Amino acid sequence: SLASTAITCFTRGLDLRKGTEDVLCPANCPLWQFYVFGDGVYASLSSVCGAAIHSGVITNTGGAVRVQTLPGRENYPAVNANGIQSQVLSRWTSSFSVTAGTRNTALEAVGRSVSTARPSTGKRPKKTLDKKAGNKDCKADIAFLIDGSYNIGQRRFNLQKNFVGKVAVMLGIGTEGPHVGVVQASEHPKIEFYLKNFTAAKEVLFAIKELGFRGGNSNTGKALKYTAQKFFSLENGARKGIPKIIVVFLDGWPSDDLEEAGIVAREFGVNVFIVSVAKPTTEELGMVQDIGFVDKAVCRNNGFFSYQMPTWFGTTKYVKPLVQKLCSHEQMLCSKTCYNSVNIGFLIDGSSSVGESNFRLVLEFVSNVAKAFEISDIGSKVAAVQFTYDQRTEFSFTDHSTKEKVLSAIRNIRYMSGGTATGDAISFTTRNVFGPVKDGPNKNFLVVLTDGQSYDDVRGPAAAAQKAGITVFSVGVAWAPLDDLKDMASEPRESHTFFTREFTGLEQMVPDIIRGICKDFLDSKQ
Repeated sequence: SLASTAITCFTRGLDLRKGTEDVLCPANCPLWQFYVFGDGVYASLSSVCGAAIHSGVITNTGGAVRVQTLPGRENYPAVNANGIQSQVLSRWTSSFSVTAGTRNTALEAVGRSVSTARPSTGKRPKKTLDKKAGNKDCKADIAFLIDGSYNIGQRRFNLQKNFVGKVAVMLGIGTEGPHVGVVQASEHPKIEFYLKNFTAAKEVLFAIKELGFRGGNSNTGKALKYTAQKFFSLENGARKGIPKIIVVFLDGWPSDDLEEAGIVAREFGVNVFIVSVAKPTTEELGMVQDIGFVDKAVCRNNGFFSYQMPTWFGTTKYVKPLVQKLCSHEQMLCSKTCYNSVNIGFLIDGSSSVGESNFRLVLEFVSNVAKAFEISDIGSKVAAVQFTYDQRTEFSFTDHSTKEKVLSAIRNIRYMSGGTATGDAISFTTRNVFGPVKDGPNKNFLVVLTDGQSYDDVRGPAAAAQKAGITVFSVGVAWAPLDDLKDMASEPRESHTFFTREFTGLEQMVPDIIRGICKDFLDSKQ
């Protein structure tokens, strides 16, 4: 039988390459994060594992699924089934169906969420090679922020070191697996070792054993802020596109405030976990500055990021559940990904050559691109400007902070009809739409959609937009001249310029635009 390819919670139908593919879905995917379109037959924009749970082929414990590629269709219905609400999609270029797959025992043995499994060649890989690579299914750069205060004392400090050592070993540290470092919090934080220092569990264990107890107040807030800002730089070994995680160990309670540190960590795209041991007793609570310190410091106050152990004794049974959390990269909601850290402005041609019905197809294209992103007040943002000779801001980046509101605002855009001054429109958008967000944390993208020759110069305004840090994708339809499109697009121009004869061809470009935005985001990311 074919080897199954292990996939993530977010792998979509369009990410699979074969007509029929056997895949293995991981366990415990967060149901509320699935995007599924249709029922029985799903648009290829849908999550494969989401569709499999929706259709009842597997449950949330994961399992083997066979995916069959099907042609596109119209009117994918919205149906609520097995805890997942699928969404309506008016049409899409390709679809898939899911049935129960055959289990491949080699992968079953791994039993973890695997992002990409190589098909078996029948030969057993040399054990030594694999050991060096570590656990490739666990994508994480982790700082253990250990408690070195007088609160914990020397004896419990040693027990804490043993626990951290066990976690480090079980993580499967290796060149392609998780990387870890340690920071000790006491009066002043001290980075004991960085991510780049060791890539083998043996070395990490030795380094942890060697750690000396510092003593002093438990200024955990200060240490957390310092770690979020200083620890994860590329020169210190942080890797692009890998979730950044800080695991804060706290014996008792902090001497300082954690709230500001939690905010800074979230701004830096770091996922904060708090492991609290020996929580403050009722008598001690009076000494705690802020009783809600855990909720304010963790990445999200959803229960996933806080972890409790009653004492430092007999902690072995707590190792595995913590490791499983640290390895579920789909749950790292504070990581900056292209889906949650971009501003996308759409510049939409409303000239008379487009016509009302084609204008609807343009809006559908805009919706389908916007739909792929996690739009929220702290996530991605979308804006739209329509232009003829004149420009009209349909909505700005700060107008709508949920996906539903953005999609409904796109649906409500009214067709203007008129001439085509694309250059002016780009200048207008750079100034009025991107101007207010230019110092924000998100990366800026402009998608220009036009169907004809501009009456004014586009090259100057596009160069100014790019200089202002905006990446430009140009999408041309019908009579849009290729020279104009190339002049507007960011470098490399080939991958930022799109053209289709017919408005119906816009739909096929959606995945490429989304992929292009994500590629640029990753290439630019520190």
